[in-house]
Amino acid sequence: MAEAVDTQGMSASPARRWLRRTGALFAGAPLLACLLQLPAAPEAHSATKSSPAEATGSNTVDVSLDSLAPTVPTDGDTITVSGTVRNNGKQPVTSAHVGVRVGGTVSGRSAIDEAAKRTRFNQYTDGTEVGGKYVEKFSRLTPGVAQSFSISVPVEELDLGADGVYQLGVSLTGRTAATPYDQVLGIQRTFLPWQPDEANSKTKTTYLWPLLSTSHLTAETGPGEQQTPVFQNEDLADEISRGGRLDQLLSLGKELNITWVIDPDLLASVDAMTRSYQVKSGTETVAGKNQAVAKRWLAELEEAVQGEEVVALPFADPDLASLAHNGKNVTGSLSHLKDATDVAADTVETVLHVEPETDFSWPVNGAVDPSIVKVATSAGADKVIARSDSLQETGRLTYTPNAARPIGGGTTAVVADARLSTAFQGDMTKADNATLAVQRFLAQSLMTNLQAPDKQRSVVIAPQRMPSASQAQTMAQALTALQNGNWSQSQDLSTAADTKPDPNANTKVPAASAYPASLRKQQLPTAAFETILGTQTDLDRFKVILSDKSRVVTPFGRAMNREMSTSWRGRATEARAYRDSVRSYLGTLTDQVRLIKKSETKLSGRSATIPVTVQNNLVQGVDKLVLRLTSLQPKRLEIDGDDYAEQTITVSGGHSQSVKFDTNANVNGEVAVVAQLYTEDGQKYGPPVTFDVSVTEFTPTVMLVIAGGVLLLVLAGFRMYTQRKRAAARRAEEETEEDTPVEETSATGVPTADGPVEESLARSGADEPEHPSDPPADTAQESTDPSGTGERVDR
Repeated sequence: MAEAVDTQGMSASPARRWLRRTGALFAGAPLLACLLQLPAAPEAHSATKSSPAEATGSNTVDVSLDSLAPTVPTDGDTITVSGTVRNNGKQPVTSAHVGVRVGGTVSGRSAIDEAAKRTRFNQYTDGTEVGGKYVEKFSRLTPGVAQSFSISVPVEELDLGADGVYQLGVSLTGRTAATPYDQVLGIQRTFLPWQPDEANSKTKTTYLWPLLSTSHLTAETGPGEQQTPVFQNEDLADEISRGGRLDQLLSLGKELNITWVIDPDLLASVDAMTRSYQVKSGTETVAGKNQAVAKRWLAELEEAVQGEEVVALPFADPDLASLAHNGKNVTGSLSHLKDATDVAADTVETVLHVEPETDFSWPVNGAVDPSIVKVATSAGADKVIARSDSLQETGRLTYTPNAARPIGGGTTAVVADARLSTAFQGDMTKADNATLAVQRFLAQSLMTNLQAPDKQRSVVIAPQRMPSASQAQTMAQALTALQNGNWSQSQDLSTAADTKPDPNANTKVPAASAYPASLRKQQLPTAAFETILGTQTDLDRFKVILSDKSRVVTPFGRAMNREMSTSWRGRATEARAYRDSVRSYLGTLTDQVRLIKKSETKLSGRSATIPVTVQNNLVQGVDKLVLRLTSLQPKRLEIDGDDYAEQTITVSGGHSQSVKFDTNANVNGEVAVVAQLYTEDGQKYGPPVTFDVSVTEFTPTVMLVIAGGVLLLVLAGFRMYTQRKRAAARRAEEETEEDTPVEETSATGVPTADGPVEESLARSGADEPEHPSDPPADTAQESTDPSGTGERVDR
């Protein structure tokens, strides 16, 4: 944390310091005279190694300090330093030896930072060498060749005085052809915390131990009732396997006094892995085989957290800053945070059988501004884990204050110490880096206590969210030394949050403009939250038709939580691909309920029924789905006596159902008809299906007209026939009277014998050919040809 004044008085006694410095002046006079002849070089601002072109003076030889034990010595101990030396110059180094130097104590926390930046040798600050037998000699150091060393020095030979943080240097002294006299050609500095007796008032230290990972589960599930989870890959199995990152965090953490900070999504994912699961492999999925690994890791974690404090973050660790800056104005984004918070406790309790703390929120790097605080507490949390490089001190305190700060609205900021929290963010695979990080961490912790040795403080340390295996090992080494030291005692996070705040500590949340630009660049963009909104909209439309909504709502709800995860920072391409895959898969499921396309439909009568088929390829049934059939030309084709008709349908999983609509045709020809599914609230579901209906027979009106015409023709023909028959009878009678004798007639005047009249009647009878002017038959012969390729319907 920022300091206004570094506390003095932690160095050795004035008399001892005077004697040490006087002796150093006399011993180093020849070397100092030589160095004064050289051009002055500015101090470097980093601990980077020198290149051959820069390998001059005290940077000629690279000194690496690979181990220092014990890290916190006490009376009677022997300190052993080990490492390597490498000549980066162009000339061999001769008559060389490695020795240990002890400088004075540093004056405060800022002085530790400054001392760590120095790279060149300084006789006054680096002190004198502990000579004699406590050196290791090298007759020759060839350029580019590394050689190892190990030196053991009793603590009493280091001439340590009062409690404090001492500068400890490991230097190489030697000669070159250009400078044939002894000089320091390389040095590596570190810090030696010295507190041999119990402190009057120990610092209460809270160390957060994060168990978090990236998102591994997809929204997909395998076919069948079991909903087999599908993983993106087997990376999670690698992390929890023996030697993996999460396995080491678990193994190391259970031996320490820490507060576990856990993402429930990690627990849910590992728990899913304990049963049957699938893993994506290209376009296919294969069966996962790491059930035993998952069961072992979860069992060990459950055992480790019993009786310990567990802080559960919201599910999938949502990016609070991204939500505050880019997502809060997108509809539904904050509701996802609330959902992620609500499900967190249930997940932890179900998997680990412990009740977690859920009232803490943790923005990235503890960076806060008013909007972040507002979003962080919107889901119910009333404590925000901030960091001291964000909520900085203003200079009124001469010591590091307690972590807890009231920031208004009933919210407490738990301010983690920035120096201690960032101590292990570098490359800890190199032994030199790890050793220096441990010693600097311990030095900062002791100096925090020595700022006000009679005033007990509460300090919180919040490291990086996902430390690597090497970083976790270094953290554990430092924390073990701290917990075995004489100035610190462990405390859980809830107790630290409840500690009485320092009245003069800063409680003003910085403005939004103070939010680091480097963090802002890594945020999820507004487009990400808009995609999530689109997915939620599609899900809302889909779920209303399902008979078992939880089978879809739960996995997609968790997937949308993962889309907002902090773990996507720095992985924009992967984040976008994940969001797109979730929405695409939801679209695939939605398409499983659809209308079957239809070809042209033919109506063979005045009225008929048109069937429309709905297919459901989901495992579960669907209901509350409305099918609407609409005629685009209702004057030609009516559906249930109107321009459209609707029917509510239910379709079992894996089945299809045909729905029939009654129609009435008024004229011949084709009419376009549209079938569309709707949800119960009137929202369209899926694409429409358009098809043509062809009317191929006369309608009743046309038939009446034709029948009337035929009747008139028949009546006219019958009248003509009757008139012709009478005329023929008269002519026959007249001819008979002229050419033949008179026959006896009956009482009615009709001849009684066969003769010309019968023949005449026969000639003019029903079999007589029709007159050439008679119209042809008005009804065509019934066709026996096929009706065509169109779809036939029920009459």
